[in-house]
Amino acid sequence: VSTQSTGGLFEGKPRDIVNTFTEAIKTIDPKLASGKLSQLWIEFAKFYEDNKQLKESRMIFEKAVAVPFVKVEELADVWLSYVEMELRHECYEEAQALLNKATTPPPHKPSYYDRTESVQNRVYRNLKLWSLYADLEESLGTFTSTKNVYYKILDLKIASPQIILNFSEILEEKNYFEESFKVYERGVAMFKWPLVFELWTTYLTKFVKRYGGDKLERARDLFEQALDKCPEKFTKPLFLLYAKLEEEHGLKRHAMAVYNRATELVAKEDKAEMFEIYINRATACFGVTHTRQIYEQAMDVLPDRDARSFGQRFAELETKLGEIDRARTIYIHTSQFADPRNCNEFWKLWQGFEVSHGNEDTFREMLRIKRSVRDKYSTQSSFNVPPTDAAPTTEPVADNPMAQLQKEVNFVRANSQKQESQADNPDEIDLDGGDDEDDEDEEDEDDAGNDDGIVKQVIPDEVFGKLAEKVAEREDTTIGS
Repeated sequence: VSTQSTGGLFEGKPRDIVNTFTEAIKTIDPKLASGKLSQLWIEFAKFYEDNKQLKESRMIFEKAVAVPFVKVEELADVWLSYVEMELRHECYEEAQALLNKATTPPPHKPSYYDRTESVQNRVYRNLKLWSLYADLEESLGTFTSTKNVYYKILDLKIASPQIILNFSEILEEKNYFEESFKVYERGVAMFKWPLVFELWTTYLTKFVKRYGGDKLERARDLFEQALDKCPEKFTKPLFLLYAKLEEEHGLKRHAMAVYNRATELVAKEDKAEMFEIYINRATACFGVTHTRQIYEQAMDVLPDRDARSFGQRFAELETKLGEIDRARTIYIHTSQFADPRNCNEFWKLWQGFEVSHGNEDTFREMLRIKRSVRDKYSTQSSFNVPPTDAAPTTEPVADNPMAQLQKEVNFVRANSQKQESQADNPDEIDLDGGDDEDDEDEEDEDDAGNDDGIVKQVIPDEVFGKLAEKVAEREDTTIGS
């Protein structure tokens, strides 16, 4: 039942509309209602309000707040509508009195979720009522009355993070800074991560802005407390605030230690950016030479893509400083992260470096390493390991003569192996076992002996005596026959 439906059925018949609402209220059992019974009461009261009968509207609301609704939220909606009606007619004192009545706890203060208690005894813990009460006191009441409402919310432990922020802002506007910080402390103790994130960032920012370096140790304790159980995805902003505090009001050495901790504790997706900030601040505070250790640390812990990027920057830095050997060593170390099929930029950079600062031997060594890295990634590809970067590209043969020579050698070897495989009959059965191999070994030994330069000498016939003459006569007889 609503004013729209009853208005359509009984347009111009207010008595019938009232009778319909009355019949519906009497018929529906609050404990068995499936919809929002509170909306029926609100619409009934609004009908009288629209007809400028505020007394009757208030009477309907007074009856509605005594209905045993199933849920506390329904009773809270009735109270809110009641207060909003008074505000629409500029009855501000009545509205404040209603909210005070609705939020007054019973003597035994039952839990909000205790279903054994009636909704009337539990509605005092409804945050919507308290939020409207606080806004009304802030607009119409005094500073003291506003503080009292907010402190009651904190005492009931029903405050939201936004309530904490609003209360602290009110206190700060009145220059109650320490009291404001105490409210923040109660708030961060009340909530857990991630709800407490905004409270911590706002609290720390305002504390540093207020005291600067005057209460440095207290500020450090607050930052350590905030980082104690902070999830890694929320640590980055806190570390940046902490490091900024140390740079502006503390020691730069402490700031570098904070940045170093941040590179270890932030989320994986934030590590590269954190190293970028660390390197930039170290350069500004101590000079570029202080960044060498940071670059090495970044290349050890970051993924291949980011490690390759930091390696290139590190090598370029050493080149600018005139440390050619160090730069070459960095290129060699970084090459393990650069697949030649995808990372042409890195290899072109290294090739340009060797052309400018190297010699033929270093250039050949670079080409050898490139082939070795390509073979490593090709092996990975054979095990279905996909490349991590862009689509592979082919480089011109003229730019890489060593690669062309390697291709020709591989081509000759492949052809020779192919011919041998064609000459062999895989179906042939070896009947002689290992005799052929032994004969071949003996022939090889004979050939090896001839190859060593051994010459046969003619033996004189006198050595054999009469035996030689008999052999000669036998040969002549054989020939004659």
